[in-house]
Amino acid sequence: MKWDGGDMIKEFGLTERYDEDTIPLFTADMDLPVPQPLVDALHKTVDHRIFGYSVFPEEYYTAIQRWFETRHGWKIAKEEIVYSPGTVHALNVAVKALTSEGDGIIIQRPVYPPFTSAIEGNGRKVVNNAMVKGEDGQYGIDFEDFEEKAKDEKTTMFVLCHPHNPTGRVFTKEELARMAEICHRHDVVIVADEIHGDLIRKDQVFVPMAKATEFTDKLITFTAINKTFNVAGLHCTNVIISNEDLRATFATEMGMQLPSPFAVSALISVYNDGEDWLEQLKDYIDGTMQMVKDYMAQHMPEVKVVIPEGTYVMWLDFSGYNISAKEIHDRIFNKANVLLEDGNMFGEEGEMYQRICIPSPRPLIQEALERISREFEDLSKKQPVEEQAAK
Repeated sequence: MKWDGGDMIKEFGLTERYDEDTIPLFTADMDLPVPQPLVDALHKTVDHRIFGYSVFPEEYYTAIQRWFETRHGWKIAKEEIVYSPGTVHALNVAVKALTSEGDGIIIQRPVYPPFTSAIEGNGRKVVNNAMVKGEDGQYGIDFEDFEEKAKDEKTTMFVLCHPHNPTGRVFTKEELARMAEICHRHDVVIVADEIHGDLIRKDQVFVPMAKATEFTDKLITFTAINKTFNVAGLHCTNVIISNEDLRATFATEMGMQLPSPFAVSALISVYNDGEDWLEQLKDYIDGTMQMVKDYMAQHMPEVKVVIPEGTYVMWLDFSGYNISAKEIHDRIFNKANVLLEDGNMFGEEGEMYQRICIPSPRPLIQEALERISREFEDLSKKQPVEEQAAK
């Protein structure tokens, strides 16, 4: 989509310019090849030469169970797994199935734009518990505001993004447990979008919400292979719901969903044989993020960059230039011809930010950064002579 979908991208209003020289770094998928065992599994599926209606073999479920128990200490029962052809689709299903029109749903902006559309598009109301940026550039939770909004009788759901997109926060077990306890006391359903949970920095630990709290009776967790293994086009999300009644309500709204045989083969392959590749990927992403941070420090020091704890997106603060968001957009999208994602798409808190997705070959990222920095040279502060000499 990002390389060949220029007309559609312009129709969406993401950019005014898109041509053969555009570098698109706006969408959360990778320009990196998938694991070889996955390629082999898909070839085997092709060689079968029959692509009819498919079901889930037992190894589909055991692959999911092994992955989450081995990597996260989370034991998932087979019956708790509900398939969905996509995470955004699953979110819309959850909103429609488990809330009523006019209900309030808590989200934490700046946050992934489809959270807002899933709420407002289904006649519900966004209740924003805005993330709070600390002096170190990392984001935290305003718990007093969170509880104030959770206790409103019209608030019936909380949609958690963990790791948080676009800020990259990986919430601690204590933070997760506190949010869960508040939701439990005020009878608020939690929908935890954890599809970036395997994409964390080497020095971080990801704790699923289901492992952080005992209050899992009204918890729905989204998991997926699409971000971790670059298979978004294969449409494979798994929704974990331990409460039988909640699961039945959700599944009824979801309706019958049969998988593609390629999605089945892909999941079994990557969850059984993809760990070595994932560790190499994390090393590469970590190195690219450090490259971005170092480049900005040298060439665009006005841009505040914090390496995120999780995800493969970076949240760049351009407010140091003291120009409008419109001009920031114009310099990057139209003049540099680099397609990022405007921060205001994630809420008003992101007005002066840009989100960049960096899981691409480093030379491509390097070229994009060079193009952008050239368009901001006239605004950059001159470095002291002694700093230049030191370099």
